[in-house]
Formats: sequence, C-alpha cells, structure tokens
Amino acid sequence: MNAKEVLGFAKSKKIEMVDLKFMDFIGTWQHFAVPIYELKEDSFEEGFGFDGSSIRGWQPIHASDMLVIPDPETAVVDPFITRTTLSLICNIVDPITKENYSRDPRNIGRKAEAYLKSTGIADSAYFGPEAEFFIFDDIRYGGGSNFGFYSIDSDEGTWNSGREEKPNLGYKPRHKEGYFPVPPTDSQHDLRDEMVRVMEQVGLKIEAQHHEVATAGQAEIDLRFDTLVKIADALQWYKHICKNVARKAGKTVTFMPKPLFADNGSGMHTHQSLWKGGKPLFAGEEYGGMSKLALWYIGGILKHAKAICAFSNPTMNSYKRLVPGFEAPVNLAYSSRNRSAAVRIPMYSASPKTKRLEFRTPDPSCNGYLSFAAQLMAGLDGVQNKIDPGQPLDKDIYALSPEELADVPTTPGSLEESLKALEDDHEFLLKGDVFTIDVVEKWIEYKIEAEVNPVKLRPHPHEFFLYFDC
Repeated sequence: MNAKEVLGFAKSKKIEMVDLKFMDFIGTWQHFAVPIYELKEDSFEEGFGFDGSSIRGWQPIHASDMLVIPDPETAVVDPFITRTTLSLICNIVDPITKENYSRDPRNIGRKAEAYLKSTGIADSAYFGPEAEFFIFDDIRYGGGSNFGFYSIDSDEGTWNSGREEKPNLGYKPRHKEGYFPVPPTDSQHDLRDEMVRVMEQVGLKIEAQHHEVATAGQAEIDLRFDTLVKIADALQWYKHICKNVARKAGKTVTFMPKPLFADNGSGMHTHQSLWKGGKPLFAGEEYGGMSKLALWYIGGILKHAKAICAFSNPTMNSYKRLVPGFEAPVNLAYSSRNRSAAVRIPMYSASPKTKRLEFRTPDPSCNGYLSFAAQLMAGLDGVQNKIDPGQPLDKDIYALSPEELADVPTTPGSLEESLKALEDDHEFLLKGDVFTIDVVEKWIEYKIEAEVNPVKLRPHPHEFFLYFDC
C-alpha cells in the first residue's frame, strides 16, 4: 500500500488509533500511539516526533529530537490492542538533516539490501530464520549486593514428574526428548496453533510449528523466507505475537538462548540465498549441489563468523549455548550433513530454487536487522574476494582426535570475545556505508558497559557451591 491507500484502508476498517512501532538499537520493539485523525498523507514524509535520548544507545539529551517515518507497506490491523488500531513499522530520521538515522537497525537493513544491488552480484537476498523459544508457566528472578536467584517453572517440565498436582497425569517430556512426540506429551500444540493463527492474521507466512528438543515447553514456529528487511520485520511480529498470545493464556515466552541448565538452548538457524533476475544463484555442480558463488559466500561467513557473533549471538547468555563438545554449532566449518558445523547445506530437495545455506550459530536474542545485514555483508565479502571455505566437515566431530580438532576453528567463547573480534574485523561491514564506524563503536561500548561488566562483577550462585568452603 501507499500512503493514500493506507488512509483508505484505515477508513474501511474503522480504525480509531495508530500504533507506531520501531526497533531500538539493541533489538526491542518500541512504540507510541496517536489518534487516527493525526495520520495524514504527509505523515508518511513528515513523520512524528519523539525523544531519542530515552532509547538505549541512541541520542544524547542535547540532541534528543528524532522522527519516526511510517512505512505504508507495513500497515496491518493490530491483533492485540482493544481499540481498533492500525499498526505501522517506522524508520528513524533526523529532524534537522532529514537523513536516515545511522543507528536505526531497520535503516542498516535497508542499506544492506541497497548495497547488494549496487554490487551487481544479486538483486535479492532471502533469509529464513528458525527462531526457537520457551513457553513457561512461571519465571522469578532477582538480585542485590548479597543475593541473586532465578526460578523457572513449567507444567510440562520433567522436574515436575513427582509434583502433587491432584492428580499428576504425567506425560512430561524428559530432558532432550521434546522433539517431537504427539499430545498429550506435547501439551502446547493448541497454543502454538493460536500463535500461528495470529501470525497469519497480520500477513506472516508460516511453514511449520512443533515442539522442540528441550523439556518445559521449548517450541519452534518456522517463518517462510523473505527478503532481508521484510523478514526482519516479520521476526519482530513473530516475537511480539508469541509473547502476547502466551500472556493471554497465562503463560510467558522467552527468546533467551539458554534459560535451562542440562537441556538444549534456543537457536535461530538462519537460511539464506542470493537471487538475480528471478533465478537462484546458489545452485551448481560443486559440493552439496552448490555453485562456486555459494561456496565463496560460505567462505565469507566462516572468515568473519567471530565478528558476526557480536550481532547474531549478542548476549552474555548466548555463550552458554555455544559450548564446544556438545551439539551446539560452534565449529567454523561447513557440511551437508554435520549439524555441529556452523554452516549446513540442507539436502532435502534437489530443486535449484531450494538451494541455500543454513548458518546455525545465531540465536533468537539477536536484532534481526543487524544480524541478517552482518551475515549478508560477510557473504558478499566472500564472493567479492573469492574466499575458499576449505574442505567440508563431514566427519563425526565427536570422533575426531585432538590433533584434528585443533585444525577446526570455533566460535568465540564469550560475548566479550565476540566484541573483540568485531573490533578487530569490521571493515567488511563498512562497505557501502551499511554499518558506520559509529554503529560498530557504539555497539561494542554499550554491550561492554551494560551487559559484559555487570554480569562479570556479580557472583554466580554455583560459585558458592564450588568455593564457599575453600
């Protein structure tokens, strides 16, 4: 829709309010609402003002005025607000210069798509994220100078197999056995179906929904692939819908990568491919049915993977999932079969249209615009410099000798390591002014000050178990 069509749509739906949504620097949707009579055709150019100094990682207080500019193509009726409300995703603009804001993640995604076209390599990059999440029945946490705790509960958590439930009817998935038995063991099929229904209501295309590996309500709903900015928009709706549908059902959803000890964490395997003139560019006669261009793209992903992790695995908790020696995709290699490799080539179909790579390292705590843009820029750098990805890792990783393992690089072991990798390796992100040096520096600064140091400074409960009697 264009601006005029949005106003007509709003009239036909008897819209009363307009909800203006935008992404903050770190990855959380923000919003404010205006009455429908405040939305005019020129609003899609002039925008609405807000205080940018109150958004994490954005403006200083002496330059706080910013504008949100609604994107008319994102117009949908909001499924959760009581008054009939039109939802619009917005871009951020400086009110003085009228330039797109460099720290607006959606702007970075838009610039990545423009840069792709400018290279002549391809005209479209498709992404398909598989975001996993947990559905819990209770979450409590807190901390102070002399205490710290968290407590999670789920009606289907295996730890509740002996709980007095008057009566306890059993069928609680054991650790690592949630993938994927039928109901009643899968107690949340209907809840996920309701999430899918609401996703379809706002225009998302869904490929599948199912229980995931862990106990206690780990779930996955697969978005159909789309171009970079559209799929990042869709990912925000996806998270928003999962959280709000669960809330209405008296449950809570988290996209935190590793909330449970001794069970699988939540990843976000990210499928991607390049197309030009309506034709797929990743299909060919090379390994796994891939083209040379696709292998170079993989080479770029692997070369820059440690820096990408600063955006694709951007939390301290992310690295409790990415632990060598387990099933986590920490090995910076590629394979058509080995799911412990960071890059997998799916082999489900021989059709050239389905040929793609799956970057398995990312997790759903990420800001989709930044994560997808960083992956695209790394892949394009691989194509431009014809980076050889090396030999595929088709061996059983657990059977490799220490000598063989020494030759397989791994993802960073902590957020601090990934930020150091980004500090050392970010030139590929600056091409086409997609990421600016200001964005890179502010990301590192914010993450160190707001996340790395606060977690490092606090004692962990298990340290008391290990060391109190030392």
